[in-house]
Amino acid sequence: MSVSAVAAAQSVCAPLPVLGRDVTVPLVTGGEVTYAALDYAASAPALQRVWDDVAAYAPYYGSVHRGAGYLSQLSTDLFENARRTVAEFLGCRADDQVVFTRSTTDSLNLLARALPAGCQVFVFETEHHASLLPWQDARVTYLDAPRTPRQAVETLERALADRDPYGPALVCVTGASNVTGELWPVRELAAAAHAHGARIVLDAAQLAPHHRVDVRDLDVDWVAFSGHKLYAPFGSGVLAGRADWLRAAEPYLAGGGASRTVTRRPDGSVAVEWHESAARHEAGSPNVIGAYSIASACKALAEAGWENLVAREEHLIAKVRAGLAEVPQVRVLSLFGDDAPRVGVLSFVVAGWNSSHFAAALSAEYGIGVRDGLFCAHPLVRTLLGSDPQTQGECGAPEAAPGEKSLNAIRVSFGAGTPDEHVERFVTAVRELVTEGAKWQYRTEDGRCVPAV
Repeated sequence: MSVSAVAAAQSVCAPLPVLGRDVTVPLVTGGEVTYAALDYAASAPALQRVWDDVAAYAPYYGSVHRGAGYLSQLSTDLFENARRTVAEFLGCRADDQVVFTRSTTDSLNLLARALPAGCQVFVFETEHHASLLPWQDARVTYLDAPRTPRQAVETLERALADRDPYGPALVCVTGASNVTGELWPVRELAAAAHAHGARIVLDAAQLAPHHRVDVRDLDVDWVAFSGHKLYAPFGSGVLAGRADWLRAAEPYLAGGGASRTVTRRPDGSVAVEWHESAARHEAGSPNVIGAYSIASACKALAEAGWENLVAREEHLIAKVRAGLAEVPQVRVLSLFGDDAPRVGVLSFVVAGWNSSHFAAALSAEYGIGVRDGLFCAHPLVRTLLGSDPQTQGECGAPEAAPGEKSLNAIRVSFGAGTPDEHVERFVTAVRELVTEGAKWQYRTEDGRCVPAV
């Protein structure tokens, strides 16, 4: 290793402490090994800092917003402070709203319910289903997968210029692909949208855990992300951005908390005045601990420093890319080319292997957790695999026995809590499986490839 390479490696920060880092799992070949969690793109392990913060608050948990007791007042302050922390984390504008939801999927469905009449939605076929599917009640234009960032911008510009009639429009785009990890030209797409009188929502589920997301810098109108991908342990999410469409829409859920006043009319019916704040779309008892865990994760990542976190992740990406490049049977999937900037998410296929079989062997024989399938991005994976867009496939592994061809891929993903040893073990395992084969027999059970007993 050169002097410059040694210096670069030494300058990379240590992984952040996460839950489960010392968990051991059994191997089918005998013995146990420390589990290598390399499925961050699905759910990242919770930061130890977040878990500690939540544990410290848990004894003080109380109802929020209307309770007169000390614990209720404390919980209300914590909940609303979490909203301010998230707004600061995202660089929100002064009049933006931060709405706490269940997930990215929930956030985008909420926004879909808030679209003004006649709104046309533009979305690339490359989106995760969370951002591809919520717009079913609107006029949707699905855009073909681009092969360069520039082509993405040009495709959007043409589609927006050709829309008829000219009215409200929304563009939905991912910040980083959950399949390839590639970064999308969000700032340029936002400029194109605004130049044609459209708004834009950023699906930051895969971007926010890896890179700083600044609403004003990117000039997006809304951003959505999930806590469980941002190292927070509970079912919570965020929709943050422009308030006007949200204020004008009927509440996402009707119930307590969303209503300001409820009265009986003379005819016996009920009249409701809804809140105009974020509470309008947060009916019911809120997930206070979920909101607090997101805020804790935001603080932890900001304090760790994005420059340090990005440098460490690029160090890990380089290790994985270099290792996979040494195995000719491996093909890494990409839209924008091998040199495209990406976060710690890579999908690949292995010649001669069913992807479910390969992933099962990584788990059972090496203690490495990855994901296989279509990653809830069916049109994109089919495009990358060069298959017929009409070919059916499930989110998980399709029914295919080990060795048989199947329409799926393998995804490895990592982040701020991943130690070097995990990606090094992964690269070694890939090489050994390709050159030596699996050491165990496997069978298909309920659509999954599992070790044969």
